[in-house]
Amino acid sequence: MDIRGRNKITPEFNMSSMTDIVFLLLIFFMIASTLVSAEAIDLLLPNSTSKTTQTKNVSVSVNKKLQYFVNMKEVSKTRLEAEVLEMVGNSSSPTITIRSDQDVDLKHVVFIMDIANRNKIKSTLAVKSN
Repeated sequence: MDIRGRNKITPEFNMSSMTDIVFLLLIFFMIASTLVSAEAIDLLLPNSTSKTTQTKNVSVSVNKKLQYFVNMKEVSKTRLEAEVLEMVGNSSSPTITIRSDQDVDLKHVVFIMDIANRNKIKSTLAVKSN
């Protein structure tokens, strides 16, 4: 007499539904990542082919309307140096990243570089890579 059951469970797993979920998540994150912008200030950076890897402590930006921003916060030109020094604090190797619109006159960028030089702060100029 054969007592074994005839209903055997197969150890197979259907992966089609799992791959559908993975592809939907992939599409969602690809779309969501294009909507995120690193900087909300609208600037057209000058082009460059060189690349630097510099950690930034403070970001100083100047737009076409000659408005100055320190870490995305608008600051008047007269208050710029005090705000930069406040943001840098007592950092051992302070650095600032200068972000300037390509149409801004060089004298405004030199003004920011002069502030950095007077206070012994390293400065880098942000450019758009090709």
